[in-house]
Amino acid sequence: MTIKVGDRLPSITLVKVTPEGPEQVNTADYFAGKRVALFAVPGAFTPTCSAQHLPGFIAQADAVKAKGVNEIACTSVNDVFVMKAWRQTNNAGEITMLADGNADLAKAVGLTLDGSKFGMGTRSQRYTMLVNDGVVEQLFVEAPGEFKVSSAEHLLSVL
Repeated sequence: MTIKVGDRLPSITLVKVTPEGPEQVNTADYFAGKRVALFAVPGAFTPTCSAQHLPGFIAQADAVKAKGVNEIACTSVNDVFVMKAWRQTNNAGEITMLADGNADLAKAVGLTLDGSKFGMGTRSQRYTMLVNDGVVEQLFVEAPGEFKVSSAEHLLSVL
């Protein structure tokens, strides 16, 4: 079942990229007491993710935060080392990278994508959700092959 507005995020362990190295974080703790713009991509270093999705949130980070968002986070079904390299390559220091290497979060929120025909296995669908104190406030899931409603620009238009 797909998560919806008003639902609480399930308690899942992700791995956060930090300057000190990988840090396991539980979603219940990580999202508690703050408003987070979380965007999910099918894969770091993939074309749309690298050319549009991440760069849009980098460019719009200040504007998104000015609308009452405490943090911007990105999740992908990649390991923490790939997420760290992607962050460094894109100078995305203002984006928190949360590795969902086993697709636990993607599965728990019902937003998986079968990338098997591309050799990618189970991945996350492309989406953006606004999470307020662990509860989904807004959710924008892309149709397959699209990049419209999960962009930073779209999020800004509804904040």
